[in-house]
Amino acid sequence: MMTGILYVVATPIGNLDDITKRATHVLAQVAVIAAEDTRHSSRLLQFLGINTPLVSVHDHNEANQVQRLIQQLLAGEHIALISDAGTPLISDPGYRLVAAAHHAHIQVVPVVGACAAIAALSAAGLPSDRFSFEGFLAAKASQRQTQLKALANESRTLIFYEAPHRILECVQDMAAIFGADRRVVLARELTKTFETIKQSTLAELCVFVASDTNQQRGEIVLVVEGAPEDSTLMAQKELDALLLKLLKYLPIKACAQLAAELTGHKKNALYDRALVLQTKAE
Repeated sequence: MMTGILYVVATPIGNLDDITKRATHVLAQVAVIAAEDTRHSSRLLQFLGINTPLVSVHDHNEANQVQRLIQQLLAGEHIALISDAGTPLISDPGYRLVAAAHHAHIQVVPVVGACAAIAALSAAGLPSDRFSFEGFLAAKASQRQTQLKALANESRTLIFYEAPHRILECVQDMAAIFGADRRVVLARELTKTFETIKQSTLAELCVFVASDTNQQRGEIVLVVEGAPEDSTLMAQKELDALLLKLLKYLPIKACAQLAAELTGHKKNALYDRALVLQTKAE
């Protein structure tokens, strides 16, 4: 018996008219649709006039659902995987199911469409030839700041998702760590009625978001300009000072690892430099 196909189907991120003809056809033809939130997805299916059964697959039950869905695929049934909005697996559940399908030699077919990160990048007016998608930052301020410090010297354009209740604190942290003059684009409620696409500096965005509580609502993407190429590496004098300070408290390997996370330099090069500095100090 031929195995079924797992279709990874992108759905609209706001405007339901953005659904593709191919996605509509696939959703109508599969045996079952694995959805992040069946209540949310049922509204899309109702809009499309599709009656395909829905099964819930989210962060908390994906591990348990995978084997049952794989068995259906092995039995020859086709299944579509969708998230609440946009392309599945982009900061959404589904990784375990797709990985298990590959492991079972089941064909996985992407049905392309909307993705908030790419939509924001396309309209941001920032360099798009090289970019890094970072997803959601940590909810705790200390962890978020550590993540941002590790990215401070990244020269690629950075794309983040952020929750509305944390957007102001997040932008303030970015301004403090990346620099107030770094360019950023707030892309909020993309394709929806109150869509906002605003390019500014991080300092200006802090004021904009703080002064308008409407900007602290909805689905938010931040597209941040990368660091200038000539500032991606710390000056050797500064780097040596950091390594010497860390060597007072850490063994060389741990020192190099932490310095790499803080500066963006290669860990092996930092290890070699720390070894030289330690030898000189002795």
